[in-house]
Amino acid sequence: MVSLALYTPVKEYLMITLLTLIRKYWLSITLFILTVITVLSLLPLKELPPVPGSDKTHHIIAYATLMFPTALRKPHYLPAIGLFFIGWSGAIELLQPYVNRYGEFRDLAANITGLVCGLLAVKFIQWLLPVNSELK
Repeated sequence: MVSLALYTPVKEYLMITLLTLIRKYWLSITLFILTVITVLSLLPLKELPPVPGSDKTHHIIAYATLMFPTALRKPHYLPAIGLFFIGWSGAIELLQPYVNRYGEFRDLAANITGLVCGLLAVKFIQWLLPVNSELK
């Protein structure tokens, strides 16, 4: 039987390669995710589609995904981008009642939680990878 330890350098290389690509194309990825979140949040629906998990969990995942590439790239204006994401999220919540959706303060709180989770996920990944990785 082959030990899983043999695959560790390959997995680490693939992870660093993927993270390097995300870091390189962070702006395009972030704008795409922001567009998808905006369209899905403002799309008029008669009822929410039946998907597993709670609505708040979906908000947390979406906004963690939104923050991840930006936090990974870590531009010097990262706090301003974070505040922009919060403002954008608040604007979406204010606009939703006009497109047959429900805007909720708890959705905004879940979105902010997601942004923080995205930041923490990047910090955790940077902690896990060796100091000599290309991400440092």
